[in-house]
Amino acid sequence: MQSKLIQERAGERTWVLVFGTGEEVMAGLGEFARNADLTGSHFTAIGAFSDVVLGFFDPNDKRYAETPIREQVEVLSLLGKVARHQGGPKVHAHVVVGKRDGTAHGGHMMEARVRPTLEVVVVESPGRLGRRTDDRTGLPLLKLD
Repeated sequence: MQSKLIQERAGERTWVLVFGTGEEVMAGLGEFARNADLTGSHFTAIGAFSDVVLGFFDPNDKRYAETPIREQVEVLSLLGKVARHQGGPKVHAHVVVGKRDGTAHGGHMMEARVRPTLEVVVVESPGRLGRRTDDRTGLPLLKLD
């Protein structure tokens, strides 16, 4: 993954990240978040994947049901946040992908492998965001305090 800081103003920083073929997105985003010491960010992206695993949180089972898509797909929308959780940055991303036949599938992005590229814009705000594990769901939810 390549990254470039393209703007820094009034405590806000903006980067462009470019993932190449074969790179795993969630691992790359996590590594970037740690290296840049992100504390309150959001990101958007477009591109394509050779495969992706979507997650759907089942509140009864308190776990993610996974749906693997093992074919080339277009990234129609990838949105996410980075906030502090248990001493480090936590990446939370949702994605909608489009198949060749025009159908769309979406959910929590568990893992994804790029082909041929993924272009990500990350904006870090000067404020900090944090997550705390929710007792009812077991999920690390965003807390505003």
